[in-house]
This record gives sequence, C-alpha cells and structure tokens, in this order.
Amino acid sequence: METSFALTGKGYVIIAADTTAARSIVKMKIDEDKIKALGPHLLMAYSGEPGDTVQFAEYVERNIRLYQIRNTYSLRPSAAASWVRRSLAESLRSRHPYSVNLLLGGYDTASHDPHLYWIDYLGTISEVPFAAHGYGSYFALSLLDRYHNPEASLEEGLETLKRCIDEVTKRLVVSPGKYKVKVVDKDGVREVEI
Repeated sequence: METSFALTGKGYVIIAADTTAARSIVKMKIDEDKIKALGPHLLMAYSGEPGDTVQFAEYVERNIRLYQIRNTYSLRPSAAASWVRRSLAESLRSRHPYSVNLLLGGYDTASHDPHLYWIDYLGTISEVPFAAHGYGSYFALSLLDRYHNPEASLEEGLETLKRCIDEVTKRLVVSPGKYKVKVVDKDGVREVEI
C-alpha cells in the first residue's frame, strides 16, 4: 500500500512518500523514511519489495557518493537518472532483479533547473513535471494534472501536494497515515512539514 508523489515548480522539486512499512496485511513500522538524499541536490523516493528497496537505494546512494569522491563533483540529475535506469535494466537481465519503483528529483546547479524522473522496476524512465507511484497514484495523478503549475511557488506546490495527500486519505481504503516530505532546490535538500 505504498504511495509516493513528486512535482516540480519554479526552481524546486517536492517529493513525498508515506512512512508505513507493511507486508501483506501487517503494518510493521510507521516511521520508515522512503526518501533517500543521494547528494547535495538530489533526492530519490523508492517503493516496492521491502528487501529490494532498501538494498537498491543504499547501492545507488553509495555509488553516487563514490563517483563524487573520485571526480570531486556530483552527478547532475539527468546523469544520475540514466545511471540508475541502467542499473535497474542490468539487474532485470540478471538472476536477481530488483523490484523497485523510483521517483528521482534534483536541482541542476549548472542550468538552474529542477528535474524529476519517473523510473519503474522494468528500467523505464521518463522526465516528467509531476509523478506518483503506488495505489495513491490512481487518485493523485488526476489532481496533479489539474492543479500542477510549473511556475508555482514552493507554497503553492506544497498546497497541491496537500490536496493529493488529502484525496488519498479520503478515498483509499487502506490509506497511509503519515507522509515525509522533502524539497530540493538551489539551497540543497531539506525536509518540510505539511
């Protein structure tokens, strides 16, 4: 019953993910952080099979950090998204594929633009202005389509995200209780309250 949302605005990307860790009908944890900071201007929300998600997220985090150490600069969002997609595609063709869906958002400090990438477990990638994964996406995508504004301020973007969360809470039978929301912009990554 995992749900994650993301949207871009004027100079920022907002990513939100529920904090519930569940297996089948059992809720095991309600404070799981499913958004990983991959760099000073890069975030990744992950959902899927519990073991795969954590292992793949840590693998991506460590390799992107290794690249930064070796080359003394961070990967730009488009390069990081391409590398993540390739890693998923290679694992799909191995004996141990990862069952992970991702939302990768970042702020490109060179071009001063926000970027958001939707990546699924098959290694499909698409740069999008807004995205969602999980059961909540059935309700959120129509709201994001209607209310998303690429020139919106951060407050307006958070209000649009709040609409999505409220709709999922109201309409989804097994709705997640809490969400963690993070923003990446020119100042870096930070967590915000809704």
